[in-house]
Amino acid sequence: MISHGSRASDRATALVLSYYDRYNHRDWDGLAELVADDVAHDVNQGWREVGRVRFREFLDRTGRCFEERIGDLCVLSLADGARAAAEFVIEGRYVESDPGLPPARGQKYRLRGGAFFEVNTQNRIARITNFYNLQDWLRQVAD
Repeated sequence: MISHGSRASDRATALVLSYYDRYNHRDWDGLAELVADDVAHDVNQGWREVGRVRFREFLDRTGRCFEERIGDLCVLSLADGARAAAEFVIEGRYVESDPGLPPARGQKYRLRGGAFFEVNTQNRIARITNFYNLQDWLRQVAD
């Protein structure tokens, strides 16, 4: 809950809510504006990418391969606003094959997920760590 917008936790919560709003609107440029130049992005069960440019490339690729919407969103932030967490449901469709994953055939999927954020003193996202059950996703797209 955002109480009045002046506390650091309120700003962090609003930042993360804006992140997911832009994600749902596929506003990749606007979403990239919310992250720090040196953002650390921990890809689910994968690797770490560093920098806004790499993050933007990730958004382009995933935007091509997946049509997703984040719903049932809950965001919690520390009182100092330095970190936040989100829990959500991803509803999506796999529309273009992503390298290293099974072939895309328009398969639909629904997953619970979570993410952890660090927020810097300029109120930009400095780290994003995403988690969802990859094995569940693989099972759903194999059907």
